[in-house]
Amino acid sequence: MTALADNFAAIQARIAAACARAGRARDTVQLVAVSKLHPPEAIRAAWALGQRDFGENYAQELRDKHAALGGVLAGIRWHAIGPVQPKNAKYVARAAHTFHALERLDVAAELSKRRTGAPLRCLLEVNVGAEATKAGLAPAAVEAFAQQVKALPNLVLVGLTCLPPASEDPEASRVHFKTLKALADSLGLAELSMGSTQDFEVAIEEGATLIRVGTALFGERPAATKPGT
Repeated sequence: MTALADNFAAIQARIAAACARAGRARDTVQLVAVSKLHPPEAIRAAWALGQRDFGENYAQELRDKHAALGGVLAGIRWHAIGPVQPKNAKYVARAAHTFHALERLDVAAELSKRRTGAPLRCLLEVNVGAEATKAGLAPAAVEAFAQQVKALPNLVLVGLTCLPPASEDPEASRVHFKTLKALADSLGLAELSMGSTQDFEVAIEEGATLIRVGTALFGERPAATKPGT
């Protein structure tokens, strides 16, 4: 747990420094700790350090961790950050505070149908790199899809998200973050979920309001079979 505390402090310092470079207040950036495949004990330890927002890629893992920890760790907020199939949208609708990967109308309809209580905060996933192997909307399709989502009850569209093409150079992501920021601005959307362990400082400099960091905080993920999505 000492390593986790050190990692958490280092990430917070890097966030603060990136905010300072960009002339932004520190509280304009929210850290989402990506806890997928990490055990509940790791989430408990991060929560004890003050972390409250946790990201899960797989709907069934989100379901299970929400059931185990949701009523135990006060103030915890779950973020569903991976694409979901319609059959599993019910788990996201029940457990998530924010869904970062909306790209299909059938999934949006299921989320709307299943959600109770406060509206589910949604961000549209945009395939900024036009990668055939990645999910997400083409930038040109975002505006029309956004209007369809806004018409559904129990959902509130708050922003956009992206995962740029993989690169060892964080600067390679900058152009994609700029693209997402410009698109969000054109649609009047305030939230930008972008940036991970490799490039979150560049993302902050380009306007990210939510950064998704896992490896830099928890270390390498345990090897495991991918849960259902």
